[in-house]
Formats: sequence, structure tokens, C-alpha cells
Amino acid sequence: MTKPKTLIAWSSGKDSAWALHEARQSGDYDIVGALTTVTDSFSRVSMHGVREELLAAQLAAAGLPSITVRIPYPCPNEIYEREMAAAMARAQADSVTHVIFGDLFLADLRAWREEKLRSIGMTAVFPLWQRPTDALARGMIAGGLEAHLAVVDLAKLDASFAGRCFDDTLLADLPAGVDPCGENGEFHTFVAAGPIFTRRIEVTKGETVERDGFAFADLVPK
Repeated sequence: MTKPKTLIAWSSGKDSAWALHEARQSGDYDIVGALTTVTDSFSRVSMHGVREELLAAQLAAAGLPSITVRIPYPCPNEIYEREMAAAMARAQADSVTHVIFGDLFLADLRAWREEKLRSIGMTAVFPLWQRPTDALARGMIAGGLEAHLAVVDLAKLDASFAGRCFDDTLLADLPAGVDPCGENGEFHTFVAAGPIFTRRIEVTKGETVERDGFAFADLVPK
């Protein structure tokens, strides 16, 4: 049976990486590319602040072609919608029918993604949906995923968390009320190694910049 041609919504972080891992393990999809939003003004992955060269290194290690949606900063919603619609139209022209997301439990976001794709005849897939996040976070770490906190929300975490490794020590240090997977936007990550990669991506922590209520750790290729 022919597997549906599928994209992974790739943020450069742990949830999309683990969703890719589980989708590959299932064998149910022909994953043909990674869809990433990049803020052109900075040449960085949107929200995560990860350098575009590190994104390219990730996708090379994952064996996935890059499908980049480029947006300005700031980005009005109508521009985001226009650019994403254009990317989806190109994907459809290549016979892509499904998109995989790493969302865990934000029901409104899931419903929005499903509706947007349904309106153009495509299907959203959520391999990690409603997993208990403490067990999921520890399972990622035990499964060989290595990640760094690329950005933290300063309303929920101190700037000193930016750049830290996503490991058991970090989980123990998270304040009460902060989700272990950062699913409420407390933090976003950059994945440097894991079962989805053929090689580790070596990085070092550079300057931490505070902007718009967030602390961004500049992860620099070694």
C-alpha cells in the first residue's frame, strides 16, 4: 500500500523532533520534507531564534528537504497566512496530503491546524497528542534526544535558563507550574542530537539577548 506523502512541521525543537521519530517508527507515512517558518529579518527560525545554518544542519542530519516559509518581523497575520497558503499549495502540487505536528495538549491550536488543512483537503497528524508531559520529557531524554533551551518566556522563567541543556537536572530545576515540555510557551528548544539524526550538531552558547519579554540564547555552531 502506498504511504501518504507527508510533511513534518519542523520548529527545530524537541516536540517536532520526537513527533518525527515516532512517525518514522510507525512506518505509516512517507515523510518527504520539513516545513519551517523563518523570520527573514534575522535569518532565524521564528519563535525559537535558531540560526538558519543550524536549521540546515538539522535537516541534513535528518535526511529531510527543507520547505521554508519566510516572514518579516514583525509579521502581520495576513502575511503569515498568505505565505503559509503558498507553501501548502506547492506541497499539494507535489501530492503531499498530510502534515505532522508535535503539539501535545493545546486544543484550540490543534483545532485551528485541523481546520486550516481540512479546508484545502489535507490532514493534520498529532503523534504526541495528550501524552503526560513529565513522562514524555523524561522519555525523550532517555531515548537519546539532546536539546538546548533556545528561548525562555521571562514571565515564567529566569533568563539564566536560556541556553541550558534539556536534561533531568533542568526538569528538576523548573519552577512549579512550568510544563516539563514547555507546552504553554514557557520555553522552546533546539535539538542537537537524537535518534532522528545521523550525526550530532555541535553548538556552543553565545550571547543571551532579551527582546519582547523573551530571553534568546544565541546557539553558535562549533
